Amino acid sequence: MTPAQGARHLVAEMEQHFGLSLDPDDLPDGEFLNNDTLTLTTHVGTHVDAPTHYGSTAAYGKPKTIDQVPLEWFYRPGVVLDLTAAGVGSVDARFIAAELDRVGHEVRPYDIVLLRTGAEEWSGTQRYFTDFTGLDGSAVHYLLDLGVRVIGTDAFSLDAPFTHIMERYADTGDRALLWPAHFAGREREYCQIERLANLGALPSSGFSVVCFPVRVARAGAGWARAVAVLD
Repeated sequence: MTPAQGARHLVAEMEQHFGLSLDPDDLPDGEFLNNDTLTLTTHVGTHVDAPTHYGSTAAYGKPKTIDQVPLEWFYRPGVVLDLTAAGVGSVDARFIAAELDRVGHEVRPYDIVLLRTGAEEWSGTQRYFTDFTGLDGSAVHYLLDLGVRVIGTDAFSLDAPFTHIMERYADTGDRALLWPAHFAGREREYCQIERLANLGALPSSGFSVVCFPVRVARAGAGWARAVAVLD
């Protein structure tokens, strides 16, 4: 809604709800205030997936919605792991352990682990959805064993691309290949952040991540403005 449209809307609202009248021309420049109306899902743009996104039930109890997850999970020290050379598909726990050794970071409970896949290079193209690296179930469980509760990625998904998953499933019929990173959340409580950007501008460690999700009532995800605070 433009400021000019806002003026007409204001007049209508004042007359309807308060019985007051105002000539739009009496406003400075004949304008009121800009206002925007959006219709979108919680899984567009940079967003945090809540435990309830992974399923309506979980082995550990009732999964939390995005307005129930602890805020302290989302302002913690961070570490960036480089997956850019891994290729399309997913990496396992051994890959993650080796990358942590390479960067010399000892993960502490509640550290936020960010995965740089390079997918942001393809943002706005079809390749953004098909050319990136995700995690398999073993990699997620490995990080959760270290006390991690938030995992972030610059890719479309924390799992491998849909095309890769479905091709492997068609070849094998193995249901364990279907979105294992997400479905790990039915066994263990954690959140993921998808569609981050600018991870290449960060050091491997020595920073904190601030990524509080918007508190959408009873939702499975919430948008986030994720930022890094350098030590």
